[in-house]
Amino acid sequence: MNASVNAPKLYDCRDAFAATLERLATENEKVVAVCNDSVGSSKLGGFRSKFPERLINVGIAEQNMVGVGAGLANGGHLPYVCGASPFLTGRSLEQIKADISYSNANVKLVGISSGMAYGELGPTHHSIEDFAWTRVLPNLPVIAPCDRIETAAAVEWAATYDGPCFLRLSRVGVPDLLAEGHKFKLGKANLLREGSDVTLIANGTLTHRMLKAAEILTERGIGARVLNFATVRPIDEDAIIAAANETGAIVTAEEHSIFGGLGSAVAEVVVDNAPVPMKRLGVPGVYAPTGSAEFLLDEFGMAPSAIADAAQALIRRK
Repeated sequence: MNASVNAPKLYDCRDAFAATLERLATENEKVVAVCNDSVGSSKLGGFRSKFPERLINVGIAEQNMVGVGAGLANGGHLPYVCGASPFLTGRSLEQIKADISYSNANVKLVGISSGMAYGELGPTHHSIEDFAWTRVLPNLPVIAPCDRIETAAAVEWAATYDGPCFLRLSRVGVPDLLAEGHKFKLGKANLLREGSDVTLIANGTLTHRMLKAAEILTERGIGARVLNFATVRPIDEDAIIAAANETGAIVTAEEHSIFGGLGSAVAEVVVDNAPVPMKRLGVPGVYAPTGSAEFLLDEFGMAPSAIADAAQALIRRK
């Protein structure tokens, strides 16, 4: 039988974002969208059709876009500021720092096509630094949902949160991992699989790969705990400390540089509270070559089999 017959259906998290935003706008006239000539890539076409006066397209002017978002928030609106993550964050970091984070403006920053989703367009379009740039800023929760269900829950949560946040969304298809009706809780990890020999931690597009790696480890007689860390800041310290104490080894994987992102956030907690062997998987401090996101993740050792091998090697150091 062809393996693809039993393959899970994959979903684009941008669709869940767009559908949820449209519903929120229907319920709340203060919801507005701001984008950088990215109506298509941000999936805002439906929003524009339904609420043309509430979509502001500033063109390719990301710094101005963030400022417009801050102004709208100061005027009592609820802006979702959307753009390709490498440009929303990289080009606008000063404005995000001063106008959003320092001012504690009620702006929801939405980084679209994060990680290496624009793989074929090369390093200028890869967004493998955005965790590091955003998680260092005070007042700015950093969130990377693992599937369409968590994306919808996080977008809805953001509308109720009184303050700024950064939502990091990919365009790479991922399967459903969480149950319908899941409620997002800031700073809380989701336990996806029990295990006592090693803990696998991921978020975003890497979460389902971690689950596949855990299945491979089970076949090898190794029990892997799998945790989904949608919130990078504030990080769930209790879950990390428990994982360190109860499994004695931690592997992280992320569609990001190994410097400054999820792995670094976990390592900071581990070294301060419960030192155990760790392995951080990600882009190892280089510019990723040109290629599809799936190819690049495999190239940097994040195929499920490679993750399982890394975990097994780490266990030997316990």
